[in-house]
Amino acid sequence: MRAGGQATVQELEPRPSRAAGEERSAGHERSVGRERVADIQRARMLAALVEVVSEHGAARLTVSHVVARSGVSRRTFYELFEDGNDCFMVALDREATRIGRAVASAYEQPGPWRARVRAALTVLLELLDDDPDVARLLVVESLAAGPRALAYRERALGPVLAALDEARVESKRGDGPPPLTAASIVGGVLAVLHSSLLAQRPGSEIARTGSERTRAGAPRPAERRRLVELTSSLMSMIVLPYQGQAAAQRELQRPIASRPDLPRERFKSPLGGLDMRLTYRTVRVLSAIARHPACSNRQVGKAAGIDDQGQMSKLLARLQRLGLVDNADAGSARGAPNAWVLTTRGESVMASIDER
Repeated sequence: MRAGGQATVQELEPRPSRAAGEERSAGHERSVGRERVADIQRARMLAALVEVVSEHGAARLTVSHVVARSGVSRRTFYELFEDGNDCFMVALDREATRIGRAVASAYEQPGPWRARVRAALTVLLELLDDDPDVARLLVVESLAAGPRALAYRERALGPVLAALDEARVESKRGDGPPPLTAASIVGGVLAVLHSSLLAQRPGSEIARTGSERTRAGAPRPAERRRLVELTSSLMSMIVLPYQGQAAAQRELQRPIASRPDLPRERFKSPLGGLDMRLTYRTVRVLSAIARHPACSNRQVGKAAGIDDQGQMSKLLARLQRLGLVDNADAGSARGAPNAWVLTTRGESVMASIDER
């Protein structure tokens, strides 16, 4: 209050009560919780789509397939995606972006062009070997998913063409290969990978041919070949037009380096294999345990906003059966309060939720 009895603007404005502040905080948490549940459902449907496309093919993909595999309702699907093709394109972009980052990082390391290309190719093949379903999505099924997928595929290969064309631009010889060389090389590499992935599928024409030859007395086909074993052959094919026969022969004879230090990114979401529907309430419980390890049932319920201790106990028991949480004091005296912690799988699920 100023002298003369006049109040300032700040004094005339109503001050929010503590209850109002708590209500806003609770509303914000509910909003964040709903967003996280939507992200979980979206991740589960994308993981389901990758598996379904690998099994049935992009041409026979239906929304029913994705809904049944993910355990998410059809209504929720259409809240997050326009249709099956939209879901396919989101999954295609997600996986291509993940692999593209790793491959680009390998190529951008210092060194001569040939060594950088080999490092990038090795990373690409190892990551495709890590998840054959993703490999089929990117290499095989993107060809059968319609014009949008083909256009996306062409754009995604742009940086690859530019990387290969660096050898032509930097060549000291004036009689280098034409600009279309990079496109022809990439097409050839993709054709080899396409055939290899088709041969890996049980029941494929190539696989049946191999089985028939075995029955006819020919040598038994070797165990399924990993794509990374093609590294030297593909490098020889890539190098030949740019650096000649001698360089191509050296690449063909180079041993395939094992990279145990490669940071593998598993493409299948840990949310994809959960045999339960993750709701807003479930996310709140997992988040509460992540923030307050070794908390009791009552403490978890309070942090998650669940007053009914009977429901809280049932939910915790189910999460324990799924391997997401565990009772750290399971061996304590009878009647002692539980001490809930996230398991390794539970931490992976929470990390996936937080990342998205």
